[in-house]
Amino acid sequence: LTFPLLSVSLLVSFGSSMLYGYNLAVVNSPAVHIKAFYNATWSQRYGHELTPGPLTLLYSLTVSIFAMGGLVGSLLVGMLVERYGRNGALSRSALLVLLAGGFMGFSRELGSPEMVIIGRSITGLHSGMLCTVPSSQSSTAPSQGAGEDFIFPTGSVEGIFICLGVFAAQVLSLPELLGEDRFWPLLLSVVVVPASLQLLLLHCFPESPRYLLIERNDVCGATKALHQFLGTPDVQDVIEEMKEEQRSLSSMEMISVWQLLRDRSVHWQTLSVVVVNAGMQLSGIDAIWFYTNIIFENVGIPESQIPYTTVGTGVIEIIAGLIGCFTIEKVGRRPLIIIGFCAMGVCSAGITVSLLLQAALPWMHYVSVACVVGIIAGFCMGPAGVPFLMTAELFTQSHRPAAYIVGGSLNWLCNFTVGFIFPFLQMSAGAFCYLVFCGICLLVALYVYFIIPETKNKTFMEISHIFA
Repeated sequence: LTFPLLSVSLLVSFGSSMLYGYNLAVVNSPAVHIKAFYNATWSQRYGHELTPGPLTLLYSLTVSIFAMGGLVGSLLVGMLVERYGRNGALSRSALLVLLAGGFMGFSRELGSPEMVIIGRSITGLHSGMLCTVPSSQSSTAPSQGAGEDFIFPTGSVEGIFICLGVFAAQVLSLPELLGEDRFWPLLLSVVVVPASLQLLLLHCFPESPRYLLIERNDVCGATKALHQFLGTPDVQDVIEEMKEEQRSLSSMEMISVWQLLRDRSVHWQTLSVVVVNAGMQLSGIDAIWFYTNIIFENVGIPESQIPYTTVGTGVIEIIAGLIGCFTIEKVGRRPLIIIGFCAMGVCSAGITVSLLLQAALPWMHYVSVACVVGIIAGFCMGPAGVPFLMTAELFTQSHRPAAYIVGGSLNWLCNFTVGFIFPFLQMSAGAFCYLVFCGICLLVALYVYFIIPETKNKTFMEISHIFA
């Protein structure tokens, strides 16, 4: 991996996966301040404050609208990359972040809660575009040989940068930094910093060689880009392989989502993508990321200690992500995802038990924190990155783009569902709300155990035969 390749990979991850993780967690800590702003604005406009129900509804919309923007972005990414290439897609998406940062940063000065919601939806649109770019780009090549330009880190590496983004949001939310009431608009609009850096530095790197040759048929441009990325004058073998890929793709008919859903030959593979991707978001991890402070408050953590406890979970998250990244090729996809979902299910049940026993045993709030850490660690070690790899390995090139659309759409829809309904689920079911996540996690683990084979080092035909 040459320095130019490493640099552009880090730049892309910094402005996409890491920014996605930041936006997942950034609304957690300033929730009280944002709700107070909504209440004050409503009182100025209509002469009375919001009641708890409508206030919860408005804040839940603020949290979850990010996922609806992500859904729209994930459906636009193919057109964006095909028309503008990697650098063009990144630049246009970074401009969206600058716009979103402006909306959120000036929302309090202008007394407009609507600007916060619009800004959140635009950051979701950006994340939907760029978190799908790795999958979209890698799916243009049937092989992973010398023609792969390795521009986009995928799978578990992508999951690590998401964890780093979550951790950055948790650190900046500390009272010593941007955790005070007057700073919450700045905390939300910090996203403009990585977006601006990406805009400035992208011009130092050439376009993706694969995009130049396969999409634009620009052999000269692809050759120059490969010279810079690989640091070697002899790139003819790489060019020939990419031309072979181009010929293969031109003779291959890509199927639509509707055709994928009707294709009985890949029925179990499609169902597996649906179960794993939906289970990943319905496992409860989004509730943890969106509402960590509220969860810790409910389990009895003193208010002054909550920000630091949250940062501690972020450290565990990064460590677990690194363990998953370095063990996935040795252990395999299947064991990691089964262990991860089982751990999350057991820990979700543990939160319910600890909350029920908290009155009798005050030390149970430590058990609750340990269970939250267990959910995060279980997710980062397996379910965080494996579904992206598994989707690519379960399908041939002709089916892969449609499979990514199905998986990505379910990811964002389920993300929105959890973000929107969790506060109401918590109010209605109390401690028992976590049993919903427990049941989902254990059911997904059982499905993977009985249905999905190990995909590591297996061809599509071998995987298809096992399913059959």
